[in-house]
Parts: sequence; C-alpha cells; structure tokens
Amino acid sequence: MHQGPTDAALVVIDLQNDFCPGGALAVTGGDEIIQRVNGLIESFENVVLTQDWHPARHSSFASSHPGTSPFSTIDMPYGPQTLWPDHCVQGTRGADFHPGLIWTKAQLVVRKGFRTAVDSYSAFFENDRRTPTGLAGYLRDRSIMRLTLTGLATDYCVAYSALDAARLGLDVTVLLGASRAIDQNGSLKTATDRMRDLGVKIEA
Repeated sequence: MHQGPTDAALVVIDLQNDFCPGGALAVTGGDEIIQRVNGLIESFENVVLTQDWHPARHSSFASSHPGTSPFSTIDMPYGPQTLWPDHCVQGTRGADFHPGLIWTKAQLVVRKGFRTAVDSYSAFFENDRRTPTGLAGYLRDRSIMRLTLTGLATDYCVAYSALDAARLGLDVTVLLGASRAIDQNGSLKTATDRMRDLGVKIEA
C-alpha cells in the first residue's frame, strides 16, 4: 500500500532510553509521545531516525572535565558547550531506541555525537556548524524536500535540526504534540520563536 508522498519524510529525533523517564538525561514525558510517533511512522513512506551515539569520555560530558557539573557551560574550540551527564554511550542500553518505538520501518538511522571532541545536536551538522552528518545529501539524492520532525528534545536536538533544515531550503514542520522539551529558563519559547522566524511551521 502506498503511504504518503514520496518527497516527504518523517524524522524522529533521539527517541532513546536515556532521554526517556528513568534515563540518564530524561526529558519529562519523553515516553508519552511514542504511540503518536508510531502512528506517524506508519503513515509516512520515508522515515529517518537519529540516534545520539557518544563514545565514553565524550567532551560534552561533565565527567570529562574535573571540577565541572552537569548543565554548566564551558568554552570549546567551536564555542560554548553545555555539559551533560554521561548519556547515550555507544553500545549501552541508554543509547538504544525506546523499546516501545516501532522503528524497523526506518530506511536510515543517522548517528550523531560520535566524534569525541565535538557534540552534535542537529541531525544535519555537528556543533562546530561545519561537519555534516550526511543527512542533507541523503535527502537530496532521494528528492525529499519536505520534513516533519518529532522527538526529543524540542528545544535542543529537534529545534537545531529544524533550523538547519530550513537553512538548507527544506520545507519543515515540527509537531509539538509528538515532541517533548527540556524547557529550562524559557528555552522552549526561545526555540519555537527562532524556528518560526526561519519559516518552520509549528503544529500541534
């Protein structure tokens, strides 16, 4: 059965154990979106997943910088970097997709954050803003021009991905009801304002 237009794709951002309740960097209600995301996966012909995939002792981990604490900020060669608890370490259960996610239909899994010296929020570029993940080329080669983004967290990896997609000229929609945010110090409003300013459609 034909499902959805061929020039559109669903991109599910980082729906992994460590970002869900009980995980090392849990987003409140992160697991609440799974049923809706599964329905979206079923309705799209093209599905892409992203997976945070850090080596142990990654430079974004507070544990890699003695004297620092999670959620503090340090200066890295590419700019300010928030330090996080150790999370989504390669090969661990925390890095696995949530067991409720029916992910097997996905044609592509984009792993990000696997270079020790640079973090990666966006599905398109690492945090140095120069190193590509390869997703843009994949979408271009498959003539996919319209993206619907869901996942975790709205104000970080989802927003960074949406902003980069818009800058690349793609038609982008973010589904807030199929995403969850960290929302510290107004970060969700800041992220949604930035997305709207670049032409990203924000829907429930």
